[in-house]
Amino acid sequence: MALIVQKFGGTSVGSIDRIHHVAEKVIAARHQGNDVVVVLSAMNGETDRLIQLAKSVNSEPNSREYDMMVSTGEQVSISLLSIALLARGCPARSLTGIQAGIKTDSSHKKARIVDIDPSRLRKELNEGRVPVVAGFQGFDELGSITTLGRGGSDTTAVALAAALKAHECQIFTDVDGVYTTDPRVVPQARRLDRVTFEEMLELASLGAKVLQIRAVEFAGKYNVPVRVLSTFEDGPGTLIAYEDTRMEQPIVSGIAFDRNQAKITIRGVPDRPGIARFILGAVSDRDIDVDMIVQNVPSVDKTIDFSFTVQRDDYKSALELMHAAAEELEAKEVLGDDKIAKLSIVGVGMKSHAGVATRMFQALGDEGINIHLISTSEIKISVLVNEKYTELGARTLHSTFGLDAPPRDEQTTKSTK
Repeated sequence: MALIVQKFGGTSVGSIDRIHHVAEKVIAARHQGNDVVVVLSAMNGETDRLIQLAKSVNSEPNSREYDMMVSTGEQVSISLLSIALLARGCPARSLTGIQAGIKTDSSHKKARIVDIDPSRLRKELNEGRVPVVAGFQGFDELGSITTLGRGGSDTTAVALAAALKAHECQIFTDVDGVYTTDPRVVPQARRLDRVTFEEMLELASLGAKVLQIRAVEFAGKYNVPVRVLSTFEDGPGTLIAYEDTRMEQPIVSGIAFDRNQAKITIRGVPDRPGIARFILGAVSDRDIDVDMIVQNVPSVDKTIDFSFTVQRDDYKSALELMHAAAEELEAKEVLGDDKIAKLSIVGVGMKSHAGVATRMFQALGDEGINIHLISTSEIKISVLVNEKYTELGARTLHSTFGLDAPPRDEQTTKSTK
């Protein structure tokens, strides 16, 4: 008998009909001989409604009370699913984060899990029940309810799977797996049968929205196999795990892109030790995350140009800080551009193949796409391009690295053989 953790997102439990549908899926998993623990998000749109309700009283609500309020959305969904399961003769019991033993630090709105006591969950399982756990929430050392930040139910599910040593954590959502890129942009995108934790972490950090980054980090740290599945159509989904049993892995597994980017450049900065710390210190002091960074070699007048990227929401604040820094440093000028995007290729196969960057740059160059900045890691190459070329760049790279799905008639022929 296998133990699996099933997590269903807000879209999956967005109506009473969908909750009944989820109940049938849980029962089907039980009929296959599995012990099942279920983790739920709030019904679609409910958390946003609760946040607005809190802000209607005070635009900056107290963090503890904010968590107390927004955590109630999950309590509604777990109760409804438990009622649906019980009505079908399936023993079930809803549990809040506290009852499930999920202990966190006291950072309200963005708490981190510090420990899980799975004894209550094991008791429910041993007595033949399905524990239905509220995602997104836990409790701190004072017994106060905390929340894990938006999308935190994924983290809850993976953490419980790790604590229970589950065979698999299944994340049910409105897509049937992880795709080579966004199929809304590249119709030839195809579902991946499996990806590694490394690849999924890079894809999630680069704009892929299938899984929360923290959940992927947790899964990798504790080696929890995660499978992404569709709530609404049957299929094998995509398995995320360490081991890849394919004889030879593809060089590139996926293409990611992120339009929420802005670039700032300070030109003519005096070249002296500690200059990068001075420039970026002002930004980090404002809690602005910096992504790509490029510093050129000193010119004949012993000055450098220093460029970096931030999220577009932080662009105006960062630009103001850089104007102040440039004045203090007596730099020549500050340039900004918030109409850019980041294109990335990701694949563990890049570790053992040379010339990948050259192919990427050649393909983009042939389409007349200019590259502003370049960033690399062992399994990733990212470039900054003009935003208007995002979709063309994604389609070009998808085709260049052989990720396009075969034509539909070819797929049909293969499936009938």
